[in-house]
Amino acid sequence: MTDLEIYRKRLERIEELLSELSEYSGRGAIIIVEGKRDVLSLKRLGIEGNFELATHQSLFNFSEKIARLGNEVVILTDWDRRGDILAIKLSGYFQSFGLKPELEIRNKLRLISQKEIKDVESLYTYVSKLRLKTGYCSKRDFQ
Repeated sequence: MTDLEIYRKRLERIEELLSELSEYSGRGAIIIVEGKRDVLSLKRLGIEGNFELATHQSLFNFSEKIARLGNEVVILTDWDRRGDILAIKLSGYFQSFGLKPELEIRNKLRLISQKEIKDVESLYTYVSKLRLKTGYCSKRDFQ
């Protein structure tokens, strides 16, 4: 498999995951990230919706507040050590409140981009580079 084929496959998989994330968002799911730059990166990738930052309050209180809303929850913390710990703790709290959070998107993004990037805020730049390398670019990639 050539480098170009590898890049195309990665881009295709990431685009599928972004589409899935967009579907969750369209259904009113709450997307949990770590910081404002994560939100900006996702918005630049076309993901709109209800974003919540998990790093500005006690995780237990945060989880309880989100669980009360009754919406689906997507945990999209970074795939570094801190993000892993946050995802595990949040998942445990949500489950204790009767919610099963979506973690597969995060886990798959981690596997696909593991050696290239380690956080959500870098996702937009990474996708833009893959689009450039594969010849698939949109105007939005250069704004």
